[in-house]
Amino acid sequence: MTDLPLADPPAPDPSAATDPTPVPSRAGTRLDSLGMFDATFGLPEQVEEAGRLDLDSVPLPDGSDVGSVVLLGMGGSGIGGDLVAAVSGPLSPVPVLVTKGYDVPAFVDRRTLVVALSFSGNTEETISAATQAHEAGARVLVICEGGRLAELGAEWDVPVIRLPGGIPMPRAGIGALGIPPLLVLDRLGFLPGAGAQIASAVDQLKRRRDALLLPNSAATALARRIGRTLPVVYAGGNLGAVAASRWKGQINENAKVPAFANVLPELCHNEICGWGQHGDVTRQVFTQILLRHDFEHPGTSRRFELIEPLVDEVVSATLTVRAEGDGPLAQLLDLVLTGDVTSLELAAQEGLDPGPVPVLDQIKQALAGG
Repeated sequence: MTDLPLADPPAPDPSAATDPTPVPSRAGTRLDSLGMFDATFGLPEQVEEAGRLDLDSVPLPDGSDVGSVVLLGMGGSGIGGDLVAAVSGPLSPVPVLVTKGYDVPAFVDRRTLVVALSFSGNTEETISAATQAHEAGARVLVICEGGRLAELGAEWDVPVIRLPGGIPMPRAGIGALGIPPLLVLDRLGFLPGAGAQIASAVDQLKRRRDALLLPNSAATALARRIGRTLPVVYAGGNLGAVAASRWKGQINENAKVPAFANVLPELCHNEICGWGQHGDVTRQVFTQILLRHDFEHPGTSRRFELIEPLVDEVVSATLTVRAEGDGPLAQLLDLVLTGDVTSLELAAQEGLDPGPVPVLDQIKQALAGG
């Protein structure tokens, strides 16, 4: 088992000129046609900018008139909704749920706030679900770059929050997509202190970014240890589930390799049995990655202690990544950034361009009849 802590960045040179605006880069001469390295290392500033969103001009419903919150989104946009639900769920007095698909739950009505998240504004499933929500009388809020969803928002006379430019792909916009709904929930009284959580997250992201920019960083070490094995990412609770899903998706899209994710305690009731045989094969194929955070239930932490050695016997290696930061949002985004950079390092060590995802484009074209 390898535990990979956060490395301390070098002390700044007080004699050097400082400019707070540029975002550090480690893209170098790597194959990166869409600028995914720079976009990823710019996550602290993206979250910081999103946290400054002025909601004074957004006609939000009164919190007392909202009985549930439903977030719509797919893929790199939907993960923003997952983040919101995981962070707000333990505190919100009303249910905060995520729906991924063409339909909304039957309970959606005029007392439901529906937040439609679509980077492009043209996500087929999200447009369908948002239309259903509008027809059911729900209070709809749209967050997108433009596209058909922005047009529908104007037709429905509902608030449309536009994403900033310069984000190359939806999966590089988790801050721009995930932070505004947190501010909305704060305004409605469902997530008090969201601003403080966002500020703490920005601080931690900058610390983590500085460490990951160093040569031979934790992300570089992780990518080397994973090599050409397939990552199996395990984490605990709702917070960990989002982090594990993010790691899986980023490794899929950036590194173009299979990856798998599951969450404790659920996997202790089923998946753990699947490691019972074929160890001669799995030991050559899989690497176990454990994502740990400070908000695990004690029972979940105990289960980590039990499953780690069981799986370690039948995988190539076990790598543990521990979140740092003050608060659940900070720790979740800390894990997100580490996983994002690791996925880019996996692509780089194979000489792959992490940005384009041609198979997804092919599916969209086929669905559109192209």
